[in-house]
Amino acid sequence: MSPSPTHPVMPSVRLALQLGWRNLWRDLRSGELNLLIISVVLAVAALSAVGFFADRLQAGLWRDARQLLGGDAVIVSDKPTPPAFIQKAKALGLNTNQSTGFPSMARADDAKGGETKLVALKAVTEGYPLRGNLTLAAKGGPVITRGIPAPGQVWVDPALLESLSIDVGDLLWLGDKAFTVAALIDREPDRGAGFMNFAPRVMLNAKDLAATNLIQPASRVTYRMAVASNEGQDNVKAFLDWSRLEIELPQVRGVQVESMESGRPEMRQTLDRAEKFLNLVALLAALLCAVAVALAARTFAARHLDGCALLRVLGQSQRTLSLAYGFEFVTAGVSASLVGVVVGYGIHHAFVYLLAGLVEAQLPPTTGAPALLGLGMGLTLLLAFGLPPVLQLASVPAMRVIRRDVGNIKPASVGVLVMGLLGFAGALMWASRDVKLGLMTVGGFAAATLLFAGMTWLILKVLRQWVPTDATPRWLLLATRQVMARPLYAVVQVSALSVGLLALVLLVLLRTDLIGSWRNATPANAPDRFVINVQPDQTQAFQASLSQAGVQKYDWYPMIRARLVAVNDQAVSPEIYQDERAKRLVDREFNVSATTERPPHNDVVQGVWTEGEANAVSLEAGFAKSLGLKLGDRMRFDIAGVVSESQVTSIRKVDWSSMRANFFVIYPANPLPDVPLSYMAAFKSPEAKSFDRNLLHQFPNITSVDMRATLGQIQQVLDQVIRAVEFLFAFTLMAGLLVLMAAVTSTREERKREFAIMRALGATGKLLNQVQTAELLGVGLLAGFLASLVAELVGWGLARFVFEFEWTASLWVPLVGALSGAFMAWAAGWWGLAEVLRQPVSQTLRQAAE
Repeated sequence: MSPSPTHPVMPSVRLALQLGWRNLWRDLRSGELNLLIISVVLAVAALSAVGFFADRLQAGLWRDARQLLGGDAVIVSDKPTPPAFIQKAKALGLNTNQSTGFPSMARADDAKGGETKLVALKAVTEGYPLRGNLTLAAKGGPVITRGIPAPGQVWVDPALLESLSIDVGDLLWLGDKAFTVAALIDREPDRGAGFMNFAPRVMLNAKDLAATNLIQPASRVTYRMAVASNEGQDNVKAFLDWSRLEIELPQVRGVQVESMESGRPEMRQTLDRAEKFLNLVALLAALLCAVAVALAARTFAARHLDGCALLRVLGQSQRTLSLAYGFEFVTAGVSASLVGVVVGYGIHHAFVYLLAGLVEAQLPPTTGAPALLGLGMGLTLLLAFGLPPVLQLASVPAMRVIRRDVGNIKPASVGVLVMGLLGFAGALMWASRDVKLGLMTVGGFAAATLLFAGMTWLILKVLRQWVPTDATPRWLLLATRQVMARPLYAVVQVSALSVGLLALVLLVLLRTDLIGSWRNATPANAPDRFVINVQPDQTQAFQASLSQAGVQKYDWYPMIRARLVAVNDQAVSPEIYQDERAKRLVDREFNVSATTERPPHNDVVQGVWTEGEANAVSLEAGFAKSLGLKLGDRMRFDIAGVVSESQVTSIRKVDWSSMRANFFVIYPANPLPDVPLSYMAAFKSPEAKSFDRNLLHQFPNITSVDMRATLGQIQQVLDQVIRAVEFLFAFTLMAGLLVLMAAVTSTREERKREFAIMRALGATGKLLNQVQTAELLGVGLLAGFLASLVAELVGWGLARFVFEFEWTASLWVPLVGALSGAFMAWAAGWWGLAEVLRQPVSQTLRQAAE
């Protein structure tokens, strides 16, 4: 019987595995794999740490979105919830709860002075809230309650007691009925972000609402029906699908659906920017580690030339050596990746700690996706960037290896490299969680690498034409010849250094401007109090009161309630728009304003703002996009029965995070004549504690909204996010240093031989030190300059299209980058190449001859 054709293969595989295991153990003990393993661990730890945190944060946001809504979904309407929605929810087995909210005046009992205050009234039914917890203030701390106010009682915000000079147990009048203040609200899960919701909350039992006689035919009331599924059920989606079709019917007006996808947007811009920046840092760390792995693999291959040559001479086949090195790198990659995942999992807890309060510490458990991404990234790094140079050792004739030449690159190495690069790019795109961020980062760095290589090659060609003179120092001449003797190495070294410095410069610039944009959103003098409903005949007295209290700077704008009725002589109605926001805008009145001076936080992006221009309006960019409006369109507004028609002459980009007074529509003229209006003011509160009470006593009709607590919360959010960003920033700094070390030390073996020959020919240690210093400074200077130029371009793209903040590039960046690159390259060379100058000449020459 002839032997099986696969029989001889098994001993070859066993031999390859045994050889790979011995090589792995020997290289680990000798430190040959240290740089490779550290690079992989660092890349996997950075990616998996951000992945674990983002995974849990996303799950937590979805969980908290239900709490912020007060249910899994909410039907909002301007009339009592249509019976069809209630019946559908019950038919699907959903739990329901209804609430009614509107602004109203609350009055203290005459025995307590009879003070009045505009409040945000909310009437709730049994079972409120369906999701989340309502907490009441108590002496021992907040207390969670599952009940609602008893009939005849109300729960109120603490701020209302101070405004009305009353206390718990006192009477509070709402319309025709007096209620007993029974408790203080500490936290209300579904409060919402509407402007009127900043007024003090008064919560009462829905059974008492009719007795107040507050709801009249013309009252502006919001009705909310929350729905929630029972444990283990998932029938909310069916209700949402049905509801969205139902509200499209022509007979259904003033009804909208809120779900987790359209939850409250507070702090989302800051959180989104922070998450994108964390992803960017992780991506850059992975890119830098890829460069470090590639450089370290080349050094690894150079050091194993002799051993591989001996094995080839002794008869080992290319297949056996390829399997051995493949096994060694796969085993090292899996081990390093596992360590990186464990480290990343531990580090993500630091993010949770640093963001405590911004996100709840009790986040849902993570999934296994970030761990799989980390393992895949670690293997991709080693196989794509580490294995191709090593495979060259196994695929060249023995005589070429003895000549210390790995030969031309082989198809197998090219295939591994191409597949690895594609896999690496795909993993980075997945890890970015943002198409723009992934494309700009991966594509930008790929293009930058080609640019760095091309620019370096051109500079070397120019350098070849340089003719030294007698006055040229010897160290400069020798340093130049050192670089020109290895043009390919110089291109690789400068390109690698440039990529590392590009990442560092880019992160420093983005971090500075990103944090600056966050800080500018809430400057020290940002308005923390908004006052609305100031009547025209009160303007002088009100402004005088502000001056007496020490308020010198404040925003002052007229507020006009207007309804859009026609565009370009065509009547508008909700039915002609597909966008939900557009439907809401044309289905209600909204605030417009008029001022000859363009608000300073409004940038005109289209058209021209002309002060005092008659029959002209300026639109906010988002408002114009929602309604499909453009320059030159004619808009007709109904302002309390007065028809006003104007042409769109400019479109503004409004900074909604500026904490200033902002409007969708502004007339660039003096206040419109013959239309009813009131005024609003925004200013920083004076120190006097009695300011608010005195202002309300003098002008009882106004609504004063205190934003100090909100600003304090925003500032706390920014501080926490910045700490988390800077924490991960350290990862990329470490990765950048790895690249610098790998790039500088990648030519260590060649330097040893060349310097030994020069010393044997009489060169002094001082001269060689000067040559090495000049070469490192020159390479670092060039790399830093190129990296800084590209960093400004990539940074501008990321700032504008990904992070959406203003980019403030500086002409000093290339100069500072060049000097920093020179210093860092010299420092890395001093640390990594010190033994090149210290090693005895005889030892170096003996190693070269072996």
